[in-house]
Amino acid sequence: MRIQSLLRLYATAALAASSSALSVPRSSSGSSSLEARQNGGPLVFCHFMIGIVGNRGSAADFDADMKNAKAAGIDAFALNIGVDPYTDQQLEYAYESAANNDMKVFISFDFNWYHADQGTQVGQMIQKYGSKPAQLLVDGKIFASSFSGDGVDSNAVRSAAGGNVFWAPNFHPQQGTNLGDVDSAFNWMAWPSDGNNKAPKPGSNVTVEDGDATYTSALAGKPYLAPVSPWFSTHFGAEVPYSKNWVFPGDFLWFDRWTQILQLKPRFVEIITWNDYGESHYVGRLDSPHGDDGNSKWTYGMPHNGWLDMAEPFIAAYKQGSGDAASHIAEDKLVYWFRPTLSSINCDATDTTMGDADNSTGNYFKGRPDGYQTLQDKVFIVTLLKEAGTLEVTVGGNTQTFQAAAGANKFSVDMAPGPISFKVNGLSGDAGMQILDHCPCGIYNFNAYVGTIPAGVPDELQPAGYSNIMSGLKVSTCGPTGN
Repeated sequence: MRIQSLLRLYATAALAASSSALSVPRSSSGSSSLEARQNGGPLVFCHFMIGIVGNRGSAADFDADMKNAKAAGIDAFALNIGVDPYTDQQLEYAYESAANNDMKVFISFDFNWYHADQGTQVGQMIQKYGSKPAQLLVDGKIFASSFSGDGVDSNAVRSAAGGNVFWAPNFHPQQGTNLGDVDSAFNWMAWPSDGNNKAPKPGSNVTVEDGDATYTSALAGKPYLAPVSPWFSTHFGAEVPYSKNWVFPGDFLWFDRWTQILQLKPRFVEIITWNDYGESHYVGRLDSPHGDDGNSKWTYGMPHNGWLDMAEPFIAAYKQGSGDAASHIAEDKLVYWFRPTLSSINCDATDTTMGDADNSTGNYFKGRPDGYQTLQDKVFIVTLLKEAGTLEVTVGGNTQTFQAAAGANKFSVDMAPGPISFKVNGLSGDAGMQILDHCPCGIYNFNAYVGTIPAGVPDELQPAGYSNIMSGLKVSTCGPTGN
């Protein structure tokens, strides 16, 4: 294994990928004030996992997240909570930081930990935080949501909260749940699937647009909370009690879904997620303070905040009701992403998922993640251009050129081991990491590396964020331990 080489590439990657600093101001995204849009206008949320930030020590630890999200055009964080002993303290910090940074937040109850018979407890929690200055209000009501939760008594939630609740849970009409007692509903399935929480299979492909249709029909005119997510890859082995190993197809999903959102024009949009590193769909920064649930094996050196850069003109267009992001592009930029290796690489000898593990959930698969065949071995490129130009992409020594129109456009080229470089409209640069011909940290890593041209501010996991990087590994070095 060439871990030392990998580490050098990751160090370079940290310097080259991020075009948004820890709290660097961006161009304003949006058309009208948040206060006005809370009463009928479009709103953009982002799912924020409280469960991975239990080690935060003050409201200031949330400040950079709030500033970066607000600068990108995100209106509120959906604070995903369980029933951990640190939950209340972290909610206090988050609400305080949001107020200090002119952001809004709301609680999203995670029904992996809450139960359907706890409607009263959910309502009491809503009431406890609903009067805080940073609480998101929609149509004058306290906004609250959930992850799952079918079967919970919505009337019990409202009663315990004092009645003044805009309730937008992640109920599932496709499972027969009636949406008559909700104000809105959140669709979590932001990825194409087989209808059974795995990647599409021959004859079984449920698109995200299919989900849109199911929810909008069931809501019968009530506002829809639509999902958008860039990626999904998780690779936990027997080293943790929550072993799981599968992917959903990502590829151009982030670009295509934002394009769909501009046509669909739902009242609410929720990005999945800001900081769920374990499922690889984070758009926030790696250096945002958090613990390590074992994800650092595939997130070390793999920044994603370039995806947030790509979304900015789409968010601004969505808020103005526009069907095209072109007029909202403030400056020329190129955003690219790719996986660190081809899918054909063989990591069986050292991968962390080759052993037996508890598979009571049906989510654990050995070796390459379930669904990996649905991913293309491509380098994905999005150009954000004020004027048309010629795009030149070199991968592994092979160069291709494309005519890139003004506005937001997508291109792809085949992956090949080696360096990658880009040129368009006076912009030029190398990708922050190379495509590898060996297994990084000994594992199958189906996470994406995301970067921008021009390259931006370094972004890397902090020590607490890679504290468990060696757990379960079959190689002696990985991440910072190889320096």
